[in-house]
Amino acid sequence: MKGLYCQQNSDGEEITFAFQERENLPPTSEYLVKIQVKACALSWIDRKLLSVMKLESESLPVGREIAGLVLEGILPLDSKESGLSEVLLVHEQYLVHKPGKISWVEAAGTIRDGLRAYTAFHYLSHLSPGKTVLVLDGASPFGTIAIQLAHYRGAKVISTAYSAEDKQYLEKLWPAVGIRQPLVARVIDVSSGKVDLAESCLEETGGLGVDIVLDAGVRLYRSEDVSLLKPRLLPHKHDILMLLAVGSHWVTTVADLQLDPPDSHCLFLKGATVSFLNDEVWNLSSVQQGKYLHILKDVMEKLSAGIFRPLLDEPIPLYEAKVSMEMVQKNEARMRRVVQL
Repeated sequence: MKGLYCQQNSDGEEITFAFQERENLPPTSEYLVKIQVKACALSWIDRKLLSVMKLESESLPVGREIAGLVLEGILPLDSKESGLSEVLLVHEQYLVHKPGKISWVEAAGTIRDGLRAYTAFHYLSHLSPGKTVLVLDGASPFGTIAIQLAHYRGAKVISTAYSAEDKQYLEKLWPAVGIRQPLVARVIDVSSGKVDLAESCLEETGGLGVDIVLDAGVRLYRSEDVSLLKPRLLPHKHDILMLLAVGSHWVTTVADLQLDPPDSHCLFLKGATVSFLNDEVWNLSSVQQGKYLHILKDVMEKLSAGIFRPLLDEPIPLYEAKVSMEMVQKNEARMRRVVQL
C-alpha cells in the first residue's frame, strides 16, 4: 500500500517528501475501523513537537485529516500511517460521522481549523457574546474559521489583512445563516507597514481594548529582520500587550514566546492571561477524549449548517500531493489544500 511520507537528510535540516510502499494492513481488531479514504487535507508538520514527544523518525507519515467511508476524523499524533493512502485502519475513538450534505473535501479541509478555533475560543479564552475578538491574518484558512466561530458566538470581530486582496476577501465575508451583516466589524490593512495596530484596536473599542487576541505569529524583537514580507507584517509583542483589555486573554500560536519582566507586569496590571494554542493536546491525554470527539462532531455540524465555510483551494489529485505538501511545509500556501483520492 502506497502513502506519502516526510524524510529528512542526515543533518536534520532539509526535508523531502516521497511516496513509499508500506506493508499491507494488519488484521482488524475489535476497535479498529477500516476507512476508504476519499480526501486528505495537508497540514504543516511540527517536527519539533514530534521530537519532544519522541515520535520523530526517519520517515514521518503525511496527512492526518481524512474523510472517507465509513467515517471521518483526525489520525492520532503517533499514527504510523499516511492519510494519503487508499485504505486505513483507524481506532474508532478518533472518528466522527460526516453529515451527508457536505463533501469529502470540505470535511477534510475544515476539521483541523475547526478544532483549533474551538480550542482557542472555548477552552483557552472562554468566548462569550459581547466580547471583542482580534483575529490576526483573518484571510488564512484558520483565520477564516476562527472569525466565523467568533461571530456565531456573538462576538465583535476585528481582523488584520496582509494585502489588498486579503482586505477585500474579509470585507466580503458574510454569514450564510442568521442576521445579514459583515462577519468582521473592522478590517485593519497592515500591508503598508505604517498602520499602528494597537492604536486602531483601541480606537475601535473606545479605548477599552480587545478582550481576546488570537495571533498568527508575533515579532519578539525590534531588531528582527523585517526585509522579508511575513516578519514585516507580524505585530510586535508589545503591540499585543498595549491593545489588551482588562481581564483579557491572549491566545498565541508562538511556541517560543518570550515575555520580559516588564511584559509580565503589564499583564499583571491588566489581569490578562496568555495561553498557548496547541491543538495536539487532545491527542496527548485520553482523559479529554470525550471533549475532543464533541468538538469534532460540532465542527461537522456547523459545516453542514453553513456556519463554517472553509477557505479551500481547488482539490488536488494524488500525483500532485508531493509538490503541494512541500509548499504547505514552507508556509507558501494561502488556502487549505486537500488531496482528493
